[in-house]
Amino acid sequence: MTTLRFRGDGHGDGTFRVLQMADVQDGPDVDPDTVALIEAAIREAKPDLVVFTGDQIRGYDPAWMRTFLRRRGERPGDHVREVTRFEAWWRRTFDGARLPDPPESEVPDDAVDALLDDARAKVRRCFAGFLGPVVRAGVPFAATYGNHDFQCGILAGEQDGIYRESPGCLNPRDPGEHGADGDNPLVCEPGTFALPVEASDGSGRVAMSVVMVNSGDYATERLSPDDTVFGEPSSHLAPAEYARDPRGLDLADSDGYGTPTPQALAWLGGVQRSLAERNGDGRPVPAIAFQHIPPQEFYQCLKEVPPLTPNAVEGARTFAGRCYVLDRSVCRPGSILGESIGCADVNCGEVAALRDAGGYFALYCGHDHKNAFVGHVDGLDLGYAPTCGFASYGPKSRLRGIRLFEFRESDPSAYATRMLTYGDLVERYGHNEARVFIGDHLVVDGPTLRDQLRRPGVFATLALLAGMAVSAVGSAVKAATARKRQ
Repeated sequence: MTTLRFRGDGHGDGTFRVLQMADVQDGPDVDPDTVALIEAAIREAKPDLVVFTGDQIRGYDPAWMRTFLRRRGERPGDHVREVTRFEAWWRRTFDGARLPDPPESEVPDDAVDALLDDARAKVRRCFAGFLGPVVRAGVPFAATYGNHDFQCGILAGEQDGIYRESPGCLNPRDPGEHGADGDNPLVCEPGTFALPVEASDGSGRVAMSVVMVNSGDYATERLSPDDTVFGEPSSHLAPAEYARDPRGLDLADSDGYGTPTPQALAWLGGVQRSLAERNGDGRPVPAIAFQHIPPQEFYQCLKEVPPLTPNAVEGARTFAGRCYVLDRSVCRPGSILGESIGCADVNCGEVAALRDAGGYFALYCGHDHKNAFVGHVDGLDLGYAPTCGFASYGPKSRLRGIRLFEFRESDPSAYATRMLTYGDLVERYGHNEARVFIGDHLVVDGPTLRDQLRRPGVFATLALLAGMAVSAVGSAVKAATARKRQ
């Protein structure tokens, strides 16, 4: 495996650059604007490592309708979302897209294997699209998983193997996987592992660690002992298997988001002990963690404000009914809050585990496509990268971007970070501004509608249109009254 090392002359002041790419979230044919942004960011940053922090795959894309999983544990294609059916119809009708027909009923057992083979081929095509610039540049990369990756029907463990088919992939084999290198303390499970970064002097000392965490996908109810999944009793399933969503809703977070597994939470401390033993000094190694779904502590980077505050956003689920803006006293300049923080309904204790382990100085996430803030809370940086993709909702084209980190060997915790945006690196507008506009103004419920109305530009536009409509109605009434008098 590739050895990551600080650049430098061996005198302890080397540098190490990382690019965080969040929420590519695309189908088999990755949007050209996404690829252009990745290419431009690599040219600009000349990174030593690229990390993908989940939702690389748009698992609910119509291309994967036949194998779609709303929750793990379902049969492929049993519960295709109505919005996916509508999108498939729209793309066939107006774009001439060649897409599979949605299953009209449960997929027959004898058809599942062939459908999954087709899904794997599409996953490889998707990976080739967004990994192409990384592989061509010869930059090592690592990937963890979000709440949409598995929904294509190919689960994280198998996706790990597909990633490893590409040169430069640093995702290690799961300890329980055939061919794995025994009991590797740096590996917990697919998407949860540590990448040591050695000192520039070639001594092998670990100067920093990049930690990838699989933050889970959805929270659902447990299966009863009498239920079955793929013909197996639920009592035979691993604890991480999820039940079928009993509510039958389309919304992504209808049952709330998931959290890292208990094994991963315990491992966060164990991997620090392993790295300390490797260095022989017993001290935790400076470490930055990357994952997809943010924990609840990200709300500590915000402050509650009255509902009519411009640009405020409403909290979600556990934090619903309250409005927030960035707390500028804890957030770095240039931070952006564009939407609610989509965390789990429960606090699993991950941030506390990071603090207790020692050495961790930052946790960065994706998931919430419009957020790009960095806050400092109780000794730990909590930050976001917005979506770098153009096939899903997000901010304006010019604000979609990739986060750059530069660490110094002498003190990795005193890192510099900034956004490399499409507007700065490529151009102001993408090639499908209609889709971007819809994604920037997406309304799916009352809170998102109210969030839009709190945006001064949106409110002013609607007020102007309303004024014009009132004026037009008034003119029509006056004209009608005048005609009657005649």
